[in-house]
Amino acid sequence: MRSTTHLERHRSERIGWLRAAVLGANDGIVSTASLIVGVAAAAASRSNILLAGIAGLVAGAMSMAAGEYVSVSSQADTENADLARERSELATDPAFELDELQAIYVQRGLDAALARQVAEQLTAHDALGAHARDELGISAVHAARPVQAALASAATFAVGAALPLFVAAVAPVSRIIVLVALTSLVFLALLGGVAARAGGAGMTRGAVRVTFWGAFALGLTALIGRLFGAAV
Repeated sequence: MRSTTHLERHRSERIGWLRAAVLGANDGIVSTASLIVGVAAAAASRSNILLAGIAGLVAGAMSMAAGEYVSVSSQADTENADLARERSELATDPAFELDELQAIYVQRGLDAALARQVAEQLTAHDALGAHARDELGISAVHAARPVQAALASAATFAVGAALPLFVAAVAPVSRIIVLVALTSLVFLALLGGVAARAGGAGMTRGAVRVTFWGAFALGLTALIGRLFGAAV
């Protein structure tokens, strides 16, 4: 017999780590390249430029990890509090919760009788899961995962930051600003295209929007370095 089981993998399943990874890599490239360009524009030596870049890489990776962990943990705390409240309500007033679930399905287009039947069957199967999904909008796909987000952000930030740092290490001192800026824009365009592709969007649009903001940041820091910088 032909199997009726059909396992589908949707792009939305990637949203937890993909968002954190793209944010980390983008921030790593932009912030480190901007830092290098800004310091180089102040007529600093190569050693000072690299020192600033390495410090930016380490501090940025740790900052991204801590920021993601704290923010996603706050989301997880809110979700857990809502689930605890829902669990208590199911224990103290199951009839009201069943009516509430039925009303949700009626609003989604089922007639009252069928909505009642669906609500009763889902409640019997997994009452808390049904309310979490259909009342609170919490699902396994979109559930907050603080550790995953923190690790993805820190790792991809470090990788992104290492790219302009490597260019600064091998480029002639007189060409560091130009080469770091140009290669960083190329890296950003590739990142935007790949991220858009992974999310199911158009690669060109994703590349353009990331590159635009990266160019803006690089230009602004170079200007600040020229105007206010001094040899370090």
